[in-house]
Amino acid sequence: MTRVLIVEDEDHLAAGLKLNLEAEGYAADVDDTGEAALERLVDGGAAANAFDVVLLDVMLPGLDGFEVVRRLREARQFVPVMLLTARSHTDDVLRGFEAGADDYLPKPFDLSILLARIRGLLRRRRWLRGNDAGQAAEADEYSFAGRHVDFRNQVLRRDRAEQPLTLMEATLLRYLVQHAGETVSRRTLLEEVWGVRQDTDTRTVDNFVARLRRYIEAEPAQPRHLLTVRGVGYRFVVEPGE
Repeated sequence: MTRVLIVEDEDHLAAGLKLNLEAEGYAADVDDTGEAALERLVDGGAAANAFDVVLLDVMLPGLDGFEVVRRLREARQFVPVMLLTARSHTDDVLRGFEAGADDYLPKPFDLSILLARIRGLLRRRRWLRGNDAGQAAEADEYSFAGRHVDFRNQVLRRDRAEQPLTLMEATLLRYLVQHAGETVSRRTLLEEVWGVRQDTDTRTVDNFVARLRRYIEAEPAQPRHLLTVRGVGYRFVVEPGE
């Protein structure tokens, strides 16, 4: 059974989310502070990996949602996180993605939209790990130029070092690898990787590509594998000069 952790300090909202998720067949737990969520997800021993998705309110007492997701990723906890926020300004959305969130949903929202977004995160995770029907097993790992990507475990290895990847970092990299040599627009990446509307700010993609370059490129400021195609998007090349 899919387990969801709800991190929400407003009791009526948390109770409503829990009731509706359980009615849809999910198991749901609730924490009302970021500190409690971190204790459960980082310091909870075996229970720390018990959840498939975290629904995280941004406006929490004490540690806000941005800081909670940042600390989760810093602690190498990469459970998919969806931010729930009334702060839908572009800068806030970008701040959430930069902290390590995988998705966001502005408040107020329809339950049907929330459920669709949860299914989207779960589907991306299955696809990333090669568990969807028709997904080739050999796509679970990929090597190029001394780098090795283990998509199933969301890890990139380079120079004997390991770099954990968030769900969205790994999904974006996998999509670019699958379209190696092709120019892929920012709009296409937003739709195919994030599953968001075309009017979402494309700086989301730019920020994620910048992070991937830090992991992959010998000189991130002068990329040789994740190339910018001015005015369009990006192109992944295996061998520089292709």
